[in-house]
Amino acid sequence: MTKIVIVGGGAGGLELATKFGRKFGKKGKAEVTLVDRKASHLWKPLLHEVATGALDAGVDALSYRAHAKNHGFEFQLGSLQDIDRESKSITLSPMQDDNGEQIMPERILSYDILVMAIGSTSNDFNTEGVKDHCIFLDSPEQAHRFRNEMNNQFLKLHTSMEQKTVDIAIVGAGATGVELSAELHNAVKELKNYGFKDLDSAKLNVNLVEAGERILPALPPRISSAAHHELTKLGVKVRTGTMVVKADKEGLTTKEGELIPAQIMVWAAGIKAPDFIKDIAGLETNRINQLVVKSTLQTTRDDDIYVIGDLASCTQEDGSFVPPRAQAAHQMASHAYKNIVAQLNGQTLKPYVYSDHGSLVSLSNFSTVGSLMGNLTKGSMMVEGRIARVVYISLYRMHQIALHGFFKTSLMMLVGRINRALRPNLKLH
Repeated sequence: MTKIVIVGGGAGGLELATKFGRKFGKKGKAEVTLVDRKASHLWKPLLHEVATGALDAGVDALSYRAHAKNHGFEFQLGSLQDIDRESKSITLSPMQDDNGEQIMPERILSYDILVMAIGSTSNDFNTEGVKDHCIFLDSPEQAHRFRNEMNNQFLKLHTSMEQKTVDIAIVGAGATGVELSAELHNAVKELKNYGFKDLDSAKLNVNLVEAGERILPALPPRISSAAHHELTKLGVKVRTGTMVVKADKEGLTTKEGELIPAQIMVWAAGIKAPDFIKDIAGLETNRINQLVVKSTLQTTRDDDIYVIGDLASCTQEDGSFVPPRAQAAHQMASHAYKNIVAQLNGQTLKPYVYSDHGSLVSLSNFSTVGSLMGNLTKGSMMVEGRIARVVYISLYRMHQIALHGFFKTSLMMLVGRINRALRPNLKLH
């Protein structure tokens, strides 16, 4: 029986495992295994909402093990340690508990087809002090850390006569940085309803720092300008053309020597693949550790290893690279599925062509801006307000439909509406 192993349960990896499980695993045509170092899945674009308490990860997270049982694949909890291309196997590292005691030994899984989908991490560009003093919103754990620190600072502000403001600095004005900046002001607005009567936006000092000339550099200039205008209206200090060279307990130091004071610092400037990927199995990588793939999404040095999502360095016909976006991971998962089936059946594989359906950025409850159908309109179809918000939410619904189907997703939407009536607007514990 064909063994298909997928490493990484992010948007693309989980969708692919679900599809293979339904089509092949349940029918006994293939043995499908998903590997992830976490026990549950949360859609990464939602992490900024988890960080501010606007979303409860405990409600929205999906259990890999339960999902695997329902969709015909096996789940293995563990971290990838190595790939042996000769024996066609992967090694998972031993797992330890918080006390250092081993709870799972090293394991070896064999494969016929391997799909690498472990995503990316934040790239600190080796900037001094960043690892020690900044939060990276790469995981639910980091998002929880941010929320705890944010709540502690608001409590200090509420009870102390000395502290006048909560100062938060965010480095990187891509989608994560911009959305988090807006969500913070929504959190202040909501907290005022839960006993923080003296709290208002004037006491929240958010600096959004971007080294480039404008925020949201991946989007068309007029969308970037619209988002900049909305953030400024909220009170966010948007600082473009500002490079950070150091982080310490006092805040961020810029190239010009200016100190940007901050009690909480978030680093959201750029991505890279995990460092251990750089030398793994002799596969070709680029300068940010991504695995280089052919147009078929197979690695350049092994046709039995596919790569999807942020981990893939995939060149398009015009010489540009497929951007690290959720929509690209979704598309790659669908295309990798078709190509793997074709490979198993001895058929011709087709090249992957990225289709830009536009980009949307949510400014919390205040606004949503973006462009739709980028390939057709070259990004010129700008949308904002309620329509943009509906489309933004629909992207998450598409991910849920890929995992659960239309009926279950409809039920989840209903439960979400009920929860909005029963639960507080912010996670307060």
